[in-house]
Amino acid sequence: MNVPATPAGEGKPGRNQTRLLFRSVRWRKPAPPPRQINRPVPARDVPGKIRQINVKPQVKGEHGLPKMPVASAFVTGAGIEGDFNVYRHEERQDDPDQALLLMPIEKIRELNSEGWPIKPGDLGENFTTSGIPYEAFSIGKVYASGRVRLQITKACDPCDNLFLLPYVGGSRGPGFLKVMLGRRGWYARVLAEGRVKTGDRLTEESAESARV
Repeated sequence: MNVPATPAGEGKPGRNQTRLLFRSVRWRKPAPPPRQINRPVPARDVPGKIRQINVKPQVKGEHGLPKMPVASAFVTGAGIEGDFNVYRHEERQDDPDQALLLMPIEKIRELNSEGWPIKPGDLGENFTTSGIPYEAFSIGKVYASGRVRLQITKACDPCDNLFLLPYVGGSRGPGFLKVMLGRRGWYARVLAEGRVKTGDRLTEESAESARV
């Protein structure tokens, strides 16, 4: 029986054809996924908190430092109810731009590391804050805690009232004032009144909200 001849180019591939076929289906390493860039989170997305609320009522014969902690307080346009500041009342005529004083615990700890045994409330701050660096506060910034809204108005300058602290006194007072330059805390105006509690969140808001 005659077997028909296989036409040229048909049937089993030759050696060269096999190599070409293998190369065409050769496995290729998949491309790596796109690199993810870790961008810093904007400051307004990182909440701080009110670590401690400090007040000192008006008591005849007593000075205004230190202020003592309370669990909660009502904040008015004039400041914290039950708190009294002789300088603000007598020298500044209850200036609303100095209604509150804020001091970050991180700055207090920095001063502790330099040998000053400062405790929250010693410097006369109404709110000892945490989670917001001292340098992150600046004039014009607005912060909210519950219904309370406040706006930073100015930096507080150190004065000789700090000599009243038992670990300062007259002998160390001048040196302590130099240490406290640019580290004394931030004054704030109250934009919206309300009650605050220890541990409440303190978050930055848009500066435009100060106009509302």
